[in-house]
Amino acid sequence: MDLKGEYRLPAPRQTVWEALNDPDVLKACIPGCEKLEKTGENQMAATVVAKVGPVKATFTGEVRLENIVAPESYSIVGEGKGGIAGFAKGGADVHLAEDGPDATILTYSVSAQVGGKIAQLGGRLIDSSAKKLSGQFFDAFAAKVSGGNATAEGTAEAV
Repeated sequence: MDLKGEYRLPAPRQTVWEALNDPDVLKACIPGCEKLEKTGENQMAATVVAKVGPVKATFTGEVRLENIVAPESYSIVGEGKGGIAGFAKGGADVHLAEDGPDATILTYSVSAQVGGKIAQLGGRLIDSSAKKLSGQFFDAFAAKVSGGNATAEGTAEAV
């Protein structure tokens, strides 16, 4: 599965960068995230409950930040196991560009592989679930970085 998107966030680039590197902010914004904590320099452990179609599973895994160019870009690489439901592994490249003094354009490109029961659901259901979760994350993230109820302006699409 490949997914890419672009969102305009109502906050300065430095604020967005700091939030993208704050496990507490990310935990609050990732749909179904039960645990996200730093385990080392640029490493985190995560527990996420995800529902894709009729399959609901708890995934546990590790996430690493690589290719860091603060406050402009980084890559996220991770792998999670969901028991009988299967596994997910992949990465994302994230880029931040200033859009005036009070807004940031965040672009990302995700490449992921899934296996097990989740993979049997089919690409369209997986892609639509990923797009939905992406939208939920960015709306929550936009509200966090703006200090209010702002939503992200943008889209995600399967490639």
